Amino acid sequence: MPSTTPVETPTDTDGVSLSHGLKQRHLSMIALGGVIGAGLFVGSGAGIAAAGPSIVIAYALSGLLVMLVMRMLGEMSAAYPSSGSFSSHAERAIGPWAGFTAGWAFWVLLCTAVGLEGIGAAQIVHGWLPGTPEWAWVALFMVVFCGTNLAAVKNFGEFEFWFAALKVGAISLFLVLGVLALAGVLPGTDSPGGSNLTELLPNGGEGLVIGLLASVFAYGGLETVTIAAAESQDPVRGVARAVRTAMWRIALFYVGSMAVVVALVPWDSPQVVEDGPYVAALDRLGIPGAGQLMNVVVLVALLSAMNANIYGASRIGYSLVERGQGPAWLGRVSGGVPRVAVLVSSVFGFLCVLLSYWRPDDVFAWLLNMIGAVILVVWIFIAVSQLRLRRRLERETPERLAVRMWAFPWLTWVALAGMVTVFVFMAREPDTRVQLYSTGAMTLALAAVGYAWQRTRARAGR
Repeated sequence: MPSTTPVETPTDTDGVSLSHGLKQRHLSMIALGGVIGAGLFVGSGAGIAAAGPSIVIAYALSGLLVMLVMRMLGEMSAAYPSSGSFSSHAERAIGPWAGFTAGWAFWVLLCTAVGLEGIGAAQIVHGWLPGTPEWAWVALFMVVFCGTNLAAVKNFGEFEFWFAALKVGAISLFLVLGVLALAGVLPGTDSPGGSNLTELLPNGGEGLVIGLLASVFAYGGLETVTIAAAESQDPVRGVARAVRTAMWRIALFYVGSMAVVVALVPWDSPQVVEDGPYVAALDRLGIPGAGQLMNVVVLVALLSAMNANIYGASRIGYSLVERGQGPAWLGRVSGGVPRVAVLVSSVFGFLCVLLSYWRPDDVFAWLLNMIGAVILVVWIFIAVSQLRLRRRLERETPERLAVRMWAFPWLTWVALAGMVTVFVFMAREPDTRVQLYSTGAMTLALAAVGYAWQRTRARAGR
């Protein structure tokens, strides 16, 4: 266990032997670039088509929810730096079964996402080089990032540093060009003014709900920074800085870019869905080669997500094993890296790719539905854990509270109510109802296994 002065002792509270090879610049850029995911570039078009200009409201509402979740997670991660992040916190606050459920559900989510991102990245490269097979590109990407994560954590940090720099640069340039165009000072472009914003809710409240659901899942992946913090040189300071800057990052990159897009391009333009909202906006500005330019940015976002998800899955899996919630062989460490966990996480991701080719109509679709709402399950565990741990921290070790949840406990309860509301919306929509039920079934199965394991260990006196 760490000392009561966590700022001076940046050790993992799981007592693990991982290295501390991530520098502050790595962690800062992971926090900054991690908020710019492939979902923002790829999935936002469908949300705009459903919600119209109110997509800005949808992203703002879901962004507020994510800010609260990150603040809660930051409070716990600064107090208890751990490669298991929310899984370790859930075990400490609720019980081993909760850590087991949240951890393995998130592991499955990340590993499956690696496969999805590999397919997406391969499709882009295949479009540039049509004579090459997609599977070969997927295999290449998997080998590169598996090898990167096997070597040393600083390699993961370097890749993410430059990937994040490219993503931040691209979205920042887009925002600058968009604002200049809207102000009417971009050469060769006439400002549309407010002509595209005359109808806030073109599809009524139902459209806003669909946009809200699309925006919630676009924020997935922000948790990686609290996992990575345990291997940084100063976990507490890194987590605190990342959490305290989350608000402006979400407001600028997500809400700001959505506002620019819907102001520049008519929400019902077919190009928004067919080519993506950012390509549509750049075409509106007369930027030559806008489509290929955005393909490069999306490729970088997908590769960044692959790298981050292999890393996150390996660390979550390793932490679970260290806490006795998985096979011991998965937790072997050499050179400060859980290499077996990296390999297993990568193999699972590649298996998901093979499933997409072998059984695209049933098995892979079922797998995707199963993980559809995992991020919401994780967020609920985070909120409940924070409610319990905060009181314990205030009573036993108040000096650990380097980051504090705003207006505790009221905003924690507000966040929980928001999550329940999203679940209700998912149950109402045919497209998301199956995901909700499938994720629920997986979560209940994992909880049952975790509870049985907890009872077995309790009888054995461990």
